[in-house]
Amino acid sequence: MPLFIRNIKELILVEPASRQYPPKVVSYVGGADMSVLPTMKNAFLYIEDGIIRGFGTMEEFVRGKFLKKVRQAGVTEIDATGKMVFPAWCDSHTHLVYAGSREIEYTDKIRGLSYEEIARRGGGILNSAKRLQEASELELIEQSISRLEEITKLGTGAVEIKSGYGLTTDSELKMLRVIRKLKEFSPLTIKATFLGAHAVPEEFRNNREGYVDLVINEMIPQVAGEELADYIDVFCDKGFFTVEDTERILMAGIKHGLRPKIHANELAFSGGIQTGVRYGALSVDHLECTADEEIQALSKSDTMPCLLPGAAFFLGMEQPPARKMIDAGLPVALASDYNPGSSPSGNMQLIMSMGCVLLRMLPEEVIHAVTINGAYAMGVEDQLGSIAIGKQANILITHRIPTYAFLPYAYGSNNVETVIIDGKFV
Repeated sequence: MPLFIRNIKELILVEPASRQYPPKVVSYVGGADMSVLPTMKNAFLYIEDGIIRGFGTMEEFVRGKFLKKVRQAGVTEIDATGKMVFPAWCDSHTHLVYAGSREIEYTDKIRGLSYEEIARRGGGILNSAKRLQEASELELIEQSISRLEEITKLGTGAVEIKSGYGLTTDSELKMLRVIRKLKEFSPLTIKATFLGAHAVPEEFRNNREGYVDLVINEMIPQVAGEELADYIDVFCDKGFFTVEDTERILMAGIKHGLRPKIHANELAFSGGIQTGVRYGALSVDHLECTADEEIQALSKSDTMPCLLPGAAFFLGMEQPPARKMIDAGLPVALASDYNPGSSPSGNMQLIMSMGCVLLRMLPEEVIHAVTINGAYAMGVEDQLGSIAIGKQANILITHRIPTYAFLPYAYGSNNVETVIIDGKFV
């Protein structure tokens, strides 16, 4: 059923005619361009068959071809007076499939234990791995659907979900099969990433290379054979996997058709950013430890720097240098890192607020970072992330708000009134 939204106070991140899809679409927005947000005031939006078919000002609507279309029977109309329409958020880094919470470790953090100390005591990722190994697929599906419904209400229309809490072949496959089920049950666009190299399991504590061999020789072939993942990821950082481990795993993944995405430089200057760039990673994520050498490597690549301010905030770590990256001309994406240990929230409106307050990004920059740049970091920028003719109609309508800057300003509030995915209300 066609959908017509009229009297939109401001339509956010519209693609000018010269950049619309097809024939052209903006892949991402970087540097100074991130501070320039293309919008349209007193606008309309026309959606048909789940696709954006037209938009413009209300003046253009009155004298244009869509007036006749809207007068036809069967068109649903929404009056958005005083409200704004955005592309739905694209959250390109989550660990949304997990079994149970880890608030006990939260208390340990308050007492002063570091992320690495908690991991050495069997907490952290290993704690989640044990719980996940014991959970059934049905239990994981039920928990994950609840989380997907939560983030949808907050405006997320696309999400990448990683494995990595299995750490055995059977449990990693179980996680990825759950994600495949979520793709069937949820209206959201979902991408799956295989992250078998998330941590070294206890039984391989003194044999990390042996675990890397298991990931390469057993896990990756089965993941690829069942077509369970879109991407492959490695936690390339201090205390986890080395550059050499990462290169071996990425090469094996690439041979099986899995494009890299990297956890890099969260805890130290690990070389993970440069490794990701060398192997054509779609994104390198975290990046708390980033200096001139890393920025230079990124500037010569098509790899998206994806920052996760929720994790650094929750762990009490120094935030990544977003301002330095943008001022150097780089694009930046923001994602939630939704997971039970270091970022137990998938609220992308809160992530936008953190982008402004903690990373010193402008409202225009954070909006680009959670829409078109997030879409690029998921490999769906040709379908999502902006208002463009021919793109999928994943949009949100706000409550009545004074300006688009009010969204990151009013942290803690849900200013999303309506979410539309594939042209349908959810």
